[in-house]
Amino acid sequence: MMASLHKCAATLKKSSTPPRRVRIVCISDTHEWHRELAVPDGDLLIHAGDFTFWNHASKIRDFNLWLGELPHRYKVIIPGNHDRVFNQNPRNRTLITNAVLLINESVRLCGLNIWGSPVTCDDAAYGYTRREDRARLNASIPRDTHILITHGPPYGILDREPSSYRRQGCTELRAAVIQLQPRLHVFEHVHGGYGTFQNETTLFVNAALLGPAGDLENLPISSWISVGGDSCGP
Repeated sequence: MMASLHKCAATLKKSSTPPRRVRIVCISDTHEWHRELAVPDGDLLIHAGDFTFWNHASKIRDFNLWLGELPHRYKVIIPGNHDRVFNQNPRNRTLITNAVLLINESVRLCGLNIWGSPVTCDDAAYGYTRREDRARLNASIPRDTHILITHGPPYGILDREPSSYRRQGCTELRAAVIQLQPRLHVFEHVHGGYGTFQNETTLFVNAALLGPAGDLENLPISSWISVGGDSCGP
């Protein structure tokens, strides 16, 4: 009986742990202008790709050094279509040492499951150019994903330039997001779609910092997610 009481008390103690708010800072499409940025502090920094213009290794090395200078405990990045060096030679992944680099894979940080992909529906830099291939890739995203990071946007959500009615997002990605219902979906690629959109289950963030004219026009976007426990650990 005493053992049962102790077990019950332990369970209550565990369940009474207040949730912790994790501050997430989202940036993307910096295109080698990273050192001009004022990046807010936070627990987790996310960069959704296109940190270079012309895919030069020297620029990636400088970007990696800059990441190491930032105060965020964790940094997660994906490549964009401009950063195709990682697909051209997988050994180039060693150029990134100050962040977790995700290429169609996942990681767990701050109690959050994060999945990232550089694939876009209008560029062959990372393959999956056919609809059925993208559908198969998106079907592999773990169902318990809390944060989804993709270089391209889902169809119909922050995926067009202000002066255009043409949607540039991926229909297969849109279908996956509707099914997965992640708490946060970070993307960019379409510079003019910068901003946020919230539905019943997901906060969508187009974090492109370069505007449609190619200038550094936009600011990093911060959001909060509550997780259980009292520390931002793996």
